[in-house]
Amino acid sequence: MDWLTDPDVWIGFLTLTFLEIVLGIDNLIFISILSNKLPEALRAKARRTGLALALITRILLLCSLAWVMKLDQPFWSTTIAGKALSISGKDVILLAGGLFLVFKSTREIHEKLEGEHDDQSFGKVPSFQAAVIQILLLDIVFSLDSVITAVGMSNRIGVMIAAVVVAMIVMLIFVNAIAGFVERHPTIKMLALAFLILIGTMLMAEGFHQHVPKGYIYFAMAFSAGVEMLNIRHRAKSKSAGH
Repeated sequence: MDWLTDPDVWIGFLTLTFLEIVLGIDNLIFISILSNKLPEALRAKARRTGLALALITRILLLCSLAWVMKLDQPFWSTTIAGKALSISGKDVILLAGGLFLVFKSTREIHEKLEGEHDDQSFGKVPSFQAAVIQILLLDIVFSLDSVITAVGMSNRIGVMIAAVVVAMIVMLIFVNAIAGFVERHPTIKMLALAFLILIGTMLMAEGFHQHVPKGYIYFAMAFSAGVEMLNIRHRAKSKSAGH
């Protein structure tokens, strides 16, 4: 039990918890947008189920670190235009997940702009089960990023799991508030979809071994969100002044 008094363990735990929450924001945006398509009575349940599945997925991945690390091992290599190209299991998952995010978000934006309400539209979620399956698929992609970060921050499996659990509890507390805010403000929803396209593009770039510093991505997202908050406040003041 000496680790309980080890300051390095606690610093690693707090830092990792914070990073897990930051990395989970894009997951929360996706869950919020997808769950808001369901009947109101099922929305909160879908969010809780999605986050619970994300937690289970991340803990299972942490408990199978040997397998996760093997995902980085290339299973196919070639040379194109004099440059070596190798593909690993992680690359395939990142490429597929990024492509799905870009496609899904683009279809959703098209639906919002064109006003499509056809039940066959890709943007419509036909059932609770379909929503949960889509959330689970993206959870796997986001979980890889989360787990790899955890491995880089700590060498104690208990600390990693504790940080993931605490981060998920924080997200469970705030997911309904975030989803409600997104639903009430259409411009925020459009901005969130644009964020998802950005994240999907970044995932595909990572799949092609083109590293994009996440700090730049998160700064751009935070700056855009801050500007939109000012716009929302300005519209609210203008509306109240008009009355």
